[in-house]
Amino acid sequence: MYIKCWGSRGSIPVSGKEYIKYGGDTTCLEIRSREGDIIIVDAGTGIRRLGNSLHEEGTRKYNFLLTHAHWDHLMGFPFFRPLFLEHQEIRMHRGPFHKKYMESMFSKVMAPPNFPVKYSDLKAKIIYEPGNPEAFEIGSITVIPFPISHPNTGKGYKFIEDGKSFVFLTDNELGFVHPGGRKFDDYISFCDGADLLIHDAEYKPDEYDEMIEWGHSTYTDALDLAFAASVKQFGLFHHNQERTDSEVDAVVDDCHRIIEEKGMALHCFAVGSDMTFDMV
Repeated sequence: MYIKCWGSRGSIPVSGKEYIKYGGDTTCLEIRSREGDIIIVDAGTGIRRLGNSLHEEGTRKYNFLLTHAHWDHLMGFPFFRPLFLEHQEIRMHRGPFHKKYMESMFSKVMAPPNFPVKYSDLKAKIIYEPGNPEAFEIGSITVIPFPISHPNTGKGYKFIEDGKSFVFLTDNELGFVHPGGRKFDDYISFCDGADLLIHDAEYKPDEYDEMIEWGHSTYTDALDLAFAASVKQFGLFHHNQERTDSEVDAVVDDCHRIIEEKGMALHCFAVGSDMTFDMV
C-alpha cells in the first residue's frame, strides 16, 4: 500500500513563504494498492494537483471516499481534471452518506452561480456505490469506516493490505463527543496496533478552551491516542490555517520531548504536502 498526501491544511488553503514546508492545500490523500487500484480520500484543494498528476500518468479509474462534507474537504472537487475528460471512471463510495445526498452535494458545489461548469456537463463516468457501514474491499485493500466526533458527523477509515494497516482520522475531536461520535477508548480500539496513524492535531493545548466543540483535537490528545493504541508511526494532520512552518516544527519538537520523557518508541512527525509512505 502506497500513500501520498496532497493536502494537509485545515479549514482554508493558505499560501506564502511561511507555509512552504508543509504546504497550504486542504485535505486530499491518494492511496494505491499493490494491484494499482487508486483510492482518493477527500476533495480539498490538494485534489487539483493530484488530478493533474493522474492525467499526466494516463490513469483512468479511481475510487473516491469522503470523510465529511465540510467546505475545506470539498472545495477542490470542481478542479479535479479527470472529471472533464472522457473515458474516465470514478467510483464514489457513499461512506457516511446515504441515498442521493452525495450526488446532490457535488451538484450543488458546481451549480450556478458557484461554478461556471454544471455537474451534469462533466464527461467522466461517475458511479455511486451504496453506503458501506461495515468493512468493504477495494481491490486488495480492506476499508473499514468508523464514526468521527465532528459537527454534522462523518467517517474516518482504516485501510488494510497484506497485514499492514493505515488509520486516517481527520476532523476528529478527542476531547468532546459530538452526536454520532465515539469515546476516546473506542478510538483506541479502532487504532490499536496500526502501522500508521494520521490524526487531526489542529490545536495546541492552550488554544483548546476557546475551540472546544469545533470538531478538532489538540496535538497532545492525539499523541495520547497514539501512545494508548501502540501505533508504530504517528502523523499530525489538519494544520491550523495560521500555523506557520516554524510553528508546526515547534509542535513536533514538543511531541518528541513528550515521547522522550515517557520513554516511548514512536515515530512522530507532521504530515506535509507531497509526503509519501510505503506500507510494505
